[in-house]
Amino acid sequence: MPHTFDQKIVDAVLHHMNDDHNDDSLLIARAFGAPDAERSVMTALDGDGGTWLVTEAGHERQLQVPWSRPITERPEIRREVVVLYDRACAALGLEPRPH
Repeated sequence: MPHTFDQKIVDAVLHHMNDDHNDDSLLIARAFGAPDAERSVMTALDGDGGTWLVTEAGHERQLQVPWSRPITERPEIRREVVVLYDRACAALGLEPRPH
């Protein structure tokens, strides 16, 4: 069973990702299972990974992307999102911005 985070933590991460890093969510979706994604919104996360609602050709579906390893602590969430972003940039042939 994956670790679950307090809902306040999840809400804060989702708000931050969807308000401040929407472009990063789109890159992550395109690199990890939705190459034609037009839109990507992070909707959930737990200790095993994140979930995005992606839109492709006008159709929505959920995409689950695992972290590089299971996590249990709040600071690990940021680290794992950065890892996903960096891996997404590498997979798509893009230069990641500095962190």
